[in-house]
Amino acid sequence: MPVRRSLPAVIGALALGLGMSLTSSASASPAAIQNPCGFYETHTDAYYNHCTSDGSKILIEIDDWGPNTTRCVGPGVTWIGKAGDVDGAWYIGRTC
Repeated sequence: MPVRRSLPAVIGALALGLGMSLTSSASASPAAIQNPCGFYETHTDAYYNHCTSDGSKILIEIDDWGPNTTRCVGPGVTWIGKAGDVDGAWYIGRTC
């Protein structure tokens, strides 16, 4: 009998928690949507956004249709080339 009474309460609490987490993620700032962390492209350009609050510089590997290149990037958005010339970029686990 106690399980029947507590089950609706548990389901309600889970639904409330899920609803609150969806609401908080839906209210992300327009800047975060326009400039996501890591590699992203616009119609014409490719960028890498190093999201950090510690001021670190990191090495990224860039897939630019030939032998991949590496580049040191600091905090914030870095232009890494034209969208048609870059297929992707990723953090390689080292600082510079």
